[in-house]
Amino acid sequence: MSDLLAMFSYSYMVRALISGIIVSVLMALIGNIVVHKRLSMIGDSLSHTSLAGISIGLVAGLNPILGAVIACLVGAFAIEGIRTRLKNHSELAVAIILSLGVGISGVMSGFVKSATDFSSYLFGSIIATTIPELIAISVIGAVIIVTYILLYRSIFLISFDEQSARMLGVNVGLINTLITFLTAITIAISTRIVGTLIISSLMVVPVAAALEVARSYKKQVVLSVVFSVVSTLTGLVLSFEFGLKPGGVICLVSVFIFFMALIWGRFCRKR
Repeated sequence: MSDLLAMFSYSYMVRALISGIIVSVLMALIGNIVVHKRLSMIGDSLSHTSLAGISIGLVAGLNPILGAVIACLVGAFAIEGIRTRLKNHSELAVAIILSLGVGISGVMSGFVKSATDFSSYLFGSIIATTIPELIAISVIGAVIIVTYILLYRSIFLISFDEQSARMLGVNVGLINTLITFLTAITIAISTRIVGTLIISSLMVVPVAAALEVARSYKKQVVLSVVFSVVSTLTGLVLSFEFGLKPGGVICLVSVFIFFMALIWGRFCRKR
């Protein structure tokens, strides 16, 4: 307990906790959308696309996060454009943009002068979050959460059946554009916190765990947020206690929670 209290005496750990909670909430909300739209791998695709933007930014001497935001927006709208044209094979859009992102980041990484700077975005550096970054994450996070709440019904309908949503008067094109924009921004701002290689796990695994135990969509959203936040907080505490990499620990904790939810869900169904 004393070690846990000591953790809060460090300002960088407090910033890490706050930014981690915000990012984990955003990841869970966006994760619910992409999972039900059968685009679970979009996190993987856009995280690698953001890595391409980061590498270009590092080579060009620009802000890597700005490069990640631009790359994610381009990649996200490219996926949406390809998906609408390949309706019977929409999952190919994710694979195509993933390949593009991997190719660009692989080529550009060879020109990055500092390998340390580049690798910090692979696994994240949540404890290195600065006050300006925390403010930016908080503002962007608040906008995304409020937007999600206001468009909850439309997002729910589109996530399951776009045709039915259109018949009920939902502007599917506009909502899909907003979803694409929110997904890209969420992944871009998360690259610094959890790392590009772990984004997909934090976006999908808590949702998968919630699917096992929730009996309604609303409960599933709430539980996925809870699981995501618990994964992040537990991962930070364990990494602080044992001197481990936070990003990897957060990922492992989320998988552990999934298996616990899987066992609990099956137990409840048998009863």
